[in-house]
Amino acid sequence: MSQDSTLNTAATYTNAGTPPQGLYDRCMGDKSCVLSNLGMTPQGLYEKCLALANNLWWSWHPEVINTFRTLDPIRWRHLGHNPIALLQEFTPERLEHRINELVLHTRIDQSYRRMIEYLNTRPDWAKKNVGVLGSQPVAYFSLEFGVHESVPIYSGGLGVLSGDHIKSASGLGVPLVAIGLFYDQGYFKQHLDASGWQQEEYLDTTVEFLPLTPAFDRHGNKIMISVETRTGTIHAKVRLLRVGRVNLYLLDTDLEENSPEDRELTSRLYGGNNRTRIRQELVSGVGGVRVLKTLGITPGVYHLNEGHNAFATLEVIRGKMQEDGLSFEEALRETARRTVFTTHTPVPAGHDRFDSGLMEEHLGPLRDQLGISHDQLMSLGRVEPYNTNETFCMTVLGLKLSRYANAVSALHGHVSRRMWAGLWPHSAEEEIPIGHITNGVHVQSWMSWQMKTLFERYLGMNWSQESIDPSEWLGVHQMDPGELWETHNALKTMLIAFVRRRVSRQCRRRGESDEVIEQTRNLLDPQILTIGFARRFATYKRATILLTDIERLDRICNNPDKPVQLVFSGKAHPADNPGKEYIRQIANLRHDPRFANRIVFIEDYDINVARHMVQGVDVWLNNPRRPLEASGTSGMKAVLNGALNLSILDGWWAEAYDGTNGFAIGKGSHHVDDHITDQRDGESLFDVLENEVVPLYYEVDEHGLPTGWIRRMKYSFSTLAWRFSAHRMVADYALNAYLPAAGGVSCQMPSQ
Repeated sequence: MSQDSTLNTAATYTNAGTPPQGLYDRCMGDKSCVLSNLGMTPQGLYEKCLALANNLWWSWHPEVINTFRTLDPIRWRHLGHNPIALLQEFTPERLEHRINELVLHTRIDQSYRRMIEYLNTRPDWAKKNVGVLGSQPVAYFSLEFGVHESVPIYSGGLGVLSGDHIKSASGLGVPLVAIGLFYDQGYFKQHLDASGWQQEEYLDTTVEFLPLTPAFDRHGNKIMISVETRTGTIHAKVRLLRVGRVNLYLLDTDLEENSPEDRELTSRLYGGNNRTRIRQELVSGVGGVRVLKTLGITPGVYHLNEGHNAFATLEVIRGKMQEDGLSFEEALRETARRTVFTTHTPVPAGHDRFDSGLMEEHLGPLRDQLGISHDQLMSLGRVEPYNTNETFCMTVLGLKLSRYANAVSALHGHVSRRMWAGLWPHSAEEEIPIGHITNGVHVQSWMSWQMKTLFERYLGMNWSQESIDPSEWLGVHQMDPGELWETHNALKTMLIAFVRRRVSRQCRRRGESDEVIEQTRNLLDPQILTIGFARRFATYKRATILLTDIERLDRICNNPDKPVQLVFSGKAHPADNPGKEYIRQIANLRHDPRFANRIVFIEDYDINVARHMVQGVDVWLNNPRRPLEASGTSGMKAVLNGALNLSILDGWWAEAYDGTNGFAIGKGSHHVDDHITDQRDGESLFDVLENEVVPLYYEVDEHGLPTGWIRRMKYSFSTLAWRFSAHRMVADYALNAYLPAAGGVSCQMPSQ
């Protein structure tokens, strides 16, 4: 085990609030822990496995995942890839017998040693670059975190981005703690009825099956916080989720001390009305800052991921006034200097807004302590401070109370500066202080283990640790074309097997005939060009654009020599009936004999479905109405597995596409009339499919290899994979935002 003496400049945040309990904590607290003497008894072996399961570090290490899966592959799948739920089905004695039977002792011991060494070592990158954050870490606030499908406290892209962010912060060693809410029902489970209409179902999560522990203060007491409103106090307990080196603290209001309304406050993600939303954001923002104080953590930087948590800044101001004797204005300036704000929403209607009455009910007690009037408070969330007809906007508060604000792609930066220009009425657009840091994805989480194995052969065993260095990816050009194609096709075969299982299950649940269920066994064909489309079914994402010319789609899908098949998945917001209608149209194509074996819809999109799709498709399709895609990250995940992107030049693809590393729909423009834009983009999509994508895929050499396609795959790897990784993203945040905010070196955030 590493005895790195520098490791715990980070100790103040890594282990804060976690009293010793169990094998994991004993070894974290005592580096002299003799690992070789552990696991000699059934109970010791069981504790080792449980220790692995209780830190989501395992979720991006295929060898650990495979160990858990090997214990009982069928139950592993049925339990949603949840190792704690799986282990609870074993007694220590039965687990020892199973491990002996499968000869897993060495694998478990090596995995455990690797995890403990990882947790007790500070990476060289952190030592060289972010030392100033060691004693005053980054506090990262987000309303959802998508780390793994077994912890369902996320709905989609924002949550998965937050999960990837904290995984890469852990990997790079950036001192960071995360704050969010614990939703015991999470986001809804999606089912389609016989008509193809989306139905929502909320299920209680079994907390005992999650890697959660109560969070404790420095004195060993369970942390409880409260937030006052004009109509009563909201109480919350705090749960700890370990994600590698990062601690994620989740507030939960399901307490007897709360009213029935407030006990349900954190039950569902994005549920309820505006009153529910403001109370959730009050608990997350104000309550989150109070959690950090109780833990004894003094952040050097507050990073607000979207406006949902912007109330945190007001609580920080209150603390500075109380502790340092500052005036409101002085405390505001000091807080803003240490705040980083990221906006993700390019549509004005997508930003949270609250009326004057809701603001006074919920922020009134805090406003009293700040010593400001109601009008002053409201002005902080208005573009026009004195316009009493304007509601309070959380994004405006985040922009006003931060000095480092960013969009999530270069194009989104332009859109955001234009959208919020009213906050800086005397500045030219290029002078508006909203830069951009383009999103990225966690390479180790999203690249398949088969592709990782191939990369290790050609790039070296440590290539993923250097994934932000473009030179480390050049070795992909040396890959044997046949080996790369064979690996990719194996992944596609796995996707098709997954699709068949899921669609068969969907048909059984709907009570369909044995004949229909039997037909699902032959869905899709691994030899056919396979296109994937999966995301939130908002109408601007235009999931049905290919259905605008159904006859042409028929010709493409059923070309006798060069056929195409499509896999769709995604959820519509429960209140979005137009989005549900898009799902219905696509799902019901299964009843059309032309598309019954060519187009499928997979229910209940989540991280697991996403993983299978991005790892197995040939082409990743994205066709939003430009410029409404702030960034998009699913296409980045597909890149890591050899899929080529076919996308509108929006979000990340507008800065990624170079003419040869994928395919583009349209020319990067949009008409003032959305109907005309949709027509042009639809025509372009069909043209690119027929004239570029399909011919290139089916053009093979004498060995049956599509050499031109494989060259483009390699070029996509080498130009995109490192550039759109979460390690690169977090490094950009650290160097261009966190360090300046914490008083370290000053860097210029990119704005153009």
